[in-house]
Amino acid sequence: MANQLIETRKEPRSAVPANVEWASRLLAKADVQVDGTRPWDLRIRHPQTFTRILREGSLGLGESYMDGWWDCNQIDGFMARVLGARLDEEVVQPGILWATLKARLFNLQAGARAWQVGHQHYDIDNELYRSMLDPYLAYSCGYWLTATTLDEAQRDKLELICRKLGLRPGMRVLDIGCGFGSLMRHAAEHHGVSCVGLTISAQQAALGKTLCAALPIRFELMDYRDFNRDGHERFDRIASVGMFEHVGPRNYEAYFDLVRRSLSEQGLFLLHTIGRGNASTGVDPWIEKYIFPNAVLPSMAQIIDACERDFVVEDWHNFGADYDRTLLAWHQRFEAAWPRLQRKHDERFRRMWRYYLLSCAGSFRARVNQLWQVVMSPLGVQGGYRSAR
Repeated sequence: MANQLIETRKEPRSAVPANVEWASRLLAKADVQVDGTRPWDLRIRHPQTFTRILREGSLGLGESYMDGWWDCNQIDGFMARVLGARLDEEVVQPGILWATLKARLFNLQAGARAWQVGHQHYDIDNELYRSMLDPYLAYSCGYWLTATTLDEAQRDKLELICRKLGLRPGMRVLDIGCGFGSLMRHAAEHHGVSCVGLTISAQQAALGKTLCAALPIRFELMDYRDFNRDGHERFDRIASVGMFEHVGPRNYEAYFDLVRRSLSEQGLFLLHTIGRGNASTGVDPWIEKYIFPNAVLPSMAQIIDACERDFVVEDWHNFGADYDRTLLAWHQRFEAAWPRLQRKHDERFRRMWRYYLLSCAGSFRARVNQLWQVVMSPLGVQGGYRSAR
């Protein structure tokens, strides 16, 4: 509700705490001003804003925005500058320290916890996703090589995956983390394949079944670790788009075991995932709490360590800069749909979702986060693999 947010007004300069000088000096390194006039400058609405951020790090930054303690016309521009200048490394992050400890002590993606992100994020509201996404409901990075619209970028991404996998009529495809079935739907309609999709979101599975009812597509609502345990079911091709971020390092071996036991000897596997330049045990604390619980962004080294025993890496493609543009397109559609969505969601949710989309766009613009498509084969493609671009 709007009344959950604080009154939007500037505090008189005398009410601003002393640490505003520290914050101003720090933000100046990223060319950000406090109460400045440029789109990426911060406008402070509450005198304790910087105290909260200093105490709580990125969690305090995101929650204080949700509570209306500060505003910014261009959150993506602000975040790109802050992360590009590595200011996050100059502020103590108690949330990150706690996330690291938890990940080292526990398997955060085991048992019922594996379903938590489905309930909290993917099951949130199909109307929201239908308003924000393209007609195929692809909820992952688009491919903007020649595209000029979100619909084109997502169509081109789906087709790029199909071409990298070399799909041919009659093939069987497994989609690990299939979402609403966007890839399966495109592959079945345009390449004549049959598909099986795994998801932990009941709402995604229900809507996906409706959208794909006339196609040779089967949705399975299950944890990937429970699928094809005996290895009797084999597929010509396997893809996993935007799901590996929910697997976690303690489960990488189990994940690639599933791929290996389900893929034919001459098959291909495509992994599409967000990644980081260094190994981590969690994501940003605010993202972990409000958007993707128990998520972990893998590093290149972690992926290689987990897959090199059973796979040959045939191709590694990074187009992470395209996620910036994708997220901005989602945000534009979300804001345009808000008059309808506000019947179900309050103003604090709007600010949460806005912060999510735009702060993530800034992280990709700063090249802190990457988007990788990795093609693998069990035995190596005879004569060599030539990737589409």
